Amino acid sequence: MTQLTSTQSEFVESVLRIKPPVAAFDCDGTLWSGDAGEGFFTWSMQRGIVSKDIEHWACARHADYKAGNVPEEVMCGEMCTMYHGLREEDLQRATDEFFQLGIAPGIFPEMHELVRRLCAAGTDVWAVSSSNHWIIRSAMRHFGLPADRILAAEAVVENGIIVDRLIRVPSGSGKPEALREVLASPPDCAFGNSVWDREMLAMVKHPFVINPNPKLKEIAVASGWAMYQPESKQAGG
Repeated sequence: MTQLTSTQSEFVESVLRIKPPVAAFDCDGTLWSGDAGEGFFTWSMQRGIVSKDIEHWACARHADYKAGNVPEEVMCGEMCTMYHGLREEDLQRATDEFFQLGIAPGIFPEMHELVRRLCAAGTDVWAVSSSNHWIIRSAMRHFGLPADRILAAEAVVENGIIVDRLIRVPSGSGKPEALREVLASPPDCAFGNSVWDREMLAMVKHPFVINPNPKLKEIAVASGWAMYQPESKQAGG
């Protein structure tokens, strides 16, 4: 069991007391600091995983996104399909390597403990993320969550090869939509850190705002949602 401070333990116990049958977690900035999808996007180009043509296009496209010219869900989808033509097993190995190096050290220990204890208590736990599903699959191995409980930005794979077509991009309203596709009723509690989690948080009885960015913090205060700031970590996107 992870050694937690009294504040961390109090937070974990406050959630466990609810005994939620179903729980949904955002990932980036909620379970760990930073953005795994964006981090892998940069790292994969530095490692030469995609061609130079794809790299040049992706860098320009991402600059447009940062300038507000590309919608969030579009960019998240393209950060998934940009790997079309690659073997899925090769990309999965790459995300495994990147997560261990770049993201695992930033996992919030109380969130890691919470997910594992919820699963052990019989809660049906789902990871819902707009980052690519390969990096989220790498991450969820650390949390003991199976691949069939991941709803992330996902591209079609045919004969082991990634294809330039999307299955889903759970961002904003896409998060509750993805959950409704697999659940008969809304989750009992949800956890998120950014404005892109607002709709998912609003659909549940027990919303928990974790490590919030300023926009979500304003919404949480106005809505009376529970907030928790992991110790010694900075807010993510």
